[in-house]
Amino acid sequence: MAKAKKMVFFCQNCGYESAKWMGQCPGCRQWNTFVEEPVSIKTAPSGTAGTKGNSSHPVKLSEIQTDSDDRMETGIEELDRVLGGGIVPGSLLLVGGDPGIGKSTLLLQVCRKLSDQEVPVLYISGEESLRQIKMRAMRLGNFTEHLELLCETNLDTIRGVIEKEKPRVVIIDSIQTMYNEEVSAAPGSVSQVRESTGVLLQIAKGMGISIFIVGHVTKDGNVAGPRVLEHMVDTVLYFEGDRHASYRILRGVKNRFGSTNEIGVFEMRQEGLVEVKNPSEFMLNGKPKGASGSVVACSMEGTRPILIEVQALVCHSNFGIPRRTAAGTDFNRVNLLMAVAEKRARINLSSSDAYVNIAGGIKMNEPAIDLAILLAIVSSQKDVVIDEKTVAFGEIGLSGEVRAVSMAEQRVLECRKLGFDTVILPRVCMKTVASIEGIRLVPVETIYDAIKYVCEK
Repeated sequence: MAKAKKMVFFCQNCGYESAKWMGQCPGCRQWNTFVEEPVSIKTAPSGTAGTKGNSSHPVKLSEIQTDSDDRMETGIEELDRVLGGGIVPGSLLLVGGDPGIGKSTLLLQVCRKLSDQEVPVLYISGEESLRQIKMRAMRLGNFTEHLELLCETNLDTIRGVIEKEKPRVVIIDSIQTMYNEEVSAAPGSVSQVRESTGVLLQIAKGMGISIFIVGHVTKDGNVAGPRVLEHMVDTVLYFEGDRHASYRILRGVKNRFGSTNEIGVFEMRQEGLVEVKNPSEFMLNGKPKGASGSVVACSMEGTRPILIEVQALVCHSNFGIPRRTAAGTDFNRVNLLMAVAEKRARINLSSSDAYVNIAGGIKMNEPAIDLAILLAIVSSQKDVVIDEKTVAFGEIGLSGEVRAVSMAEQRVLECRKLGFDTVILPRVCMKTVASIEGIRLVPVETIYDAIKYVCEK
């Protein structure tokens, strides 16, 4: 097979390929993102077939044997929850996040847990030296002899080491530093990232090795490189949170072997990332007492109920156009709820500034927190204090009705577990939670019923 080179243009944001330079990318609509890179094309000699015969043969689905114990637990429960129960052999996992958020720290802790289980692990770094990794590992604890380190960026060398050592888990930190000699482009470019991921994909599927890939993110929060990178891997995990805050949230946005609704909550400490077993208690820490505009809501992340504090501040506007701000939730949703309150409950909010915040910096967009947001706004506008032992959840429609939400029973049980004594919930959910004792249930049909209850109480 002969190789011919040609120059093509790639979008650095989404990986769109074009034969000529364009100012605006047709794929992601971004400006000035095209770069010129050479690519190699394999051409068959004249008189020969372009492809060789393939000896592979199809297999019936009923003949394939699977085992429920195929997953390998990492020893970190929050990570196993996001992965769907553990690491699937032969899977390719991409971990992204802001600089300094804790990606390398988490994966090094995974190496420590797996090495304690006598699982051969190979940690390949293209950004740090062996001495630097050793200094970071000493802060996390003691490691066994089953963890091996390698500082290398050449994929041909990495392939040879993996074939020789035969580890069960490989960590690549990071994919932007790896390069393939067959691609004449700089490391981190669109071509190199795509081809390097393709080589790692062949290693993972061909040898049954689980490979974690660390990916840098752009200023928009997406993994840098072509969008096809996320399509090639089996699982995409994002590490979220403010690098200056103590908590971190691990969220799965793609998972071929499990749900994408689960999240893992960690706290950054001196000894590394520590699991937060009860995120609700962690998020409600420091909740003010006797303050208006504060309501506790219950949201679901996968199968886990999480209690969060919704805060609102409503004050008279000194300008002709009132200012509205939302942190941690959808800004347009807040405007919609304020319009519903003004139309259906006759509450004058058109001349007031409104600031809504989900305490703790966590982001929640589930419609079930609509009722808590509305009650927080009304509480601040009327300067009425809502009992701190009260939780509210429910979706609000444009007619002012409080609609049903999923998994109402799990939400109420979580509220009772954390010591809350009152839950304001949609009336249509009473069928599933009526048998729960030890907590007061306040069913409401409209926002007027909910507002009337909190104001009269």
